[in-house]
Amino acid sequence: MSTGTEAPPSFEPNSISLVSVEDSKISSISLYSSRAEITRIFRFSVKIGLNQVNINGLPNVLDQASLRVEGTGDATIHDVTISSIPPPEKPTTSPKLEELLRQKKATEQSIDRCSLAINSLQTYLGTLNVKDVAVSEVANIVKTYQKTGEELDNQINKLRDQLEKTDAQINTERKNLTGPTENQDLMMKVAVGVFASEEGEVEFRLIYAVHRASWQALYDVRVDVHSKEKPVELTYKASITQSTGEDWKDIDLTLETAEPTFGVDIPRLFPWTISAYRPTLGGFKKRSVAVPLVATRALASAALLGGPAGGSSDIEFRSEMRQQEAFVNSKGNITATFGVPGKINIPSDGATHNVTIIKLNLEATMHWVTVPKQEAKTHLSAKIKNASDYTFLAGQASIYVNGSFIARIGIPPVSPEESFECPLGLDSSVRVTYHPRTRKTSRSGFYSKITTQVYTQHITVNNTKTTAVNDLKVTDQFPVSDDSTVTVKQLNPGLPNVNKELMPGEIKIPEPLKVSPGVFAQWSGADEPDINVELLGRDGKFDWICSVPPQGKIDLLLQYEVISPSRAEITGL
Repeated sequence: MSTGTEAPPSFEPNSISLVSVEDSKISSISLYSSRAEITRIFRFSVKIGLNQVNINGLPNVLDQASLRVEGTGDATIHDVTISSIPPPEKPTTSPKLEELLRQKKATEQSIDRCSLAINSLQTYLGTLNVKDVAVSEVANIVKTYQKTGEELDNQINKLRDQLEKTDAQINTERKNLTGPTENQDLMMKVAVGVFASEEGEVEFRLIYAVHRASWQALYDVRVDVHSKEKPVELTYKASITQSTGEDWKDIDLTLETAEPTFGVDIPRLFPWTISAYRPTLGGFKKRSVAVPLVATRALASAALLGGPAGGSSDIEFRSEMRQQEAFVNSKGNITATFGVPGKINIPSDGATHNVTIIKLNLEATMHWVTVPKQEAKTHLSAKIKNASDYTFLAGQASIYVNGSFIARIGIPPVSPEESFECPLGLDSSVRVTYHPRTRKTSRSGFYSKITTQVYTQHITVNNTKTTAVNDLKVTDQFPVSDDSTVTVKQLNPGLPNVNKELMPGEIKIPEPLKVSPGVFAQWSGADEPDINVELLGRDGKFDWICSVPPQGKIDLLLQYEVISPSRAEITGL
C-alpha cells in the first residue's frame, strides 16, 4: 500500500466565457403574438469540480423571469444569475491622435493666412488710381497680381488636400481607440455555476422569452364564382416582425397566437318608430325617436410564456427527451400552433417578413344581400367552410374575385369544420330599383275622427347574369309605433305576429312565408343560429329570400297602413 499523499483538489472554479451569437446556435423559436421563446444550444468542455460559465451578448429585451437552463451531461447546475453588461471604458485620446490634431490646427491656420493674403491682394488692386500709376506700369502690376494669386491658390489647394488626409487619419485613430462597435441591443449576461463529476463535453439549452417580436395572420382569398366545386383558394400566411437584436438564421419556427374577431360592412336598418304630436299649453310636444347606439365587440386574448425564475439551485441535467412532432396542432377557435415548414431567416431589422403556411382549396356557397332602403346596391358574399386541420386566426385578407382584386377585409378566428362569411364586394349585375313610395289617405268616424294612411313601396330586382341567383336576401322594414294612439298594420308581406301567436313558454320559429314563385318572406334573424324568438319581428325588420332566374326580374311589394287620430301629426314616416 502506498503511503504517499495525493494533492487535494483545487476549489478555484474553472471560468468559461461564451458569446451567445458566436458560441451557440438557435435550435428553435416559438413565436407568439407579442413575444418569442428562443432555445439556444451551447456545447463546451468542463473540468472536474466547479465551473463558472459566463454567457455574454444576450438581448436587452430578454424577459428575466422566463429564463431556464437545461442540458445533458454528467454535471449539476447549482445557480443561475442574470445581469446587464456595463459598457467598457475606452480611451478617448493617444499621443498619435494629439499629434494629428496639432497638424490639423496648423494646416487650418495656414489656409487662413493664404486666404487673408488673397483678400489683401484684391484690396490693393482695387485701391490703385490712374493718377498714381503710369500706363506703362499697369501691365506689370496685372501680371504680378495674376502670378501671386495663382501661387496662393495652388498653396491653398495643397493645404486643403493635406487637411483632408489628416482628417482621415484622425478618424482612423479614433476607431482604433474605441475598437469595433458593439451591438447595444445585446448587453445582457447569464452566469451559470456547474459542478461536474468528470471532465468532458456538455450541452446547454438556454431557453428565454424576448419582447419586440410578433406575428400576424394574413390571407389571400381567391374566389372563382363560376366554379361549382371548391371555388375558393385560400393562402394562409404569417407576417413576422422582430427587432430583438438577434438575427434568426436557419431556424425552425413555430407560430402560436390568438386574434380578435371582425364585423362585415353591410348596411344596417335602425329601429323605425312613429308617434303623434300632442297639443300642450306652449304648443305641440314632439315625442322623441330613440336610435340606439350600435356597439361592436372585440375578442382578444394572448398566449403566455412561462418558466421558473433564474435563481434555481441543484437542477440536475436530464437526458434528452423526444418531443412529439406535430406540423399543426389546432386547439380551438382562439389558439393554435403551427410548425412553419423548412428553415427560415428573420433578421433583426423591424421589417415585415411574410412566410406561407399552407394553400387550401375550400368549398363555399355564394349568396347576395341588399338593403335597398339604404343603398340600391347588391353585396356578394361567400360562406366558406374550413374543411382543414388548421385553425384560422383573425387577420387581414386580400380578396380576389375571378382574378380581380376586390377589397381588403378582416377574417375572424375559424375552427376546423367551421364556416365563416367572406364579403366579396358589390355585384353590379344584380340591379335593384327602390321605387318612390306612394300614400293613400282616408278619414272616417263621426265623433272621433280617424285618419288611415296606406303606404305602398315597390322594389324591382333585375338579374342580368346568364346564371340564376338562387340565394338573394332583400332586407326592409315596417315602421313600429311607440305611441298608443298610433297603430301600424302590416299588409304585405303578411308575416305572422310572433309575439301574439306564441303560447306562454312556447318557443317556435315560424316557417318562411311564400309570397310568390321563388320568393319567401321571414322576419330578420329567423335564420340565425342564436335567435331570440320572443324578440322576432318586434323591430319591424324582415327579409325577402329570392331566387331570380337568368336574365330574369322579380317585383316585391311592401305595404302597410298607419291609423291615427285625425288631427295628429305623425312623425318618423
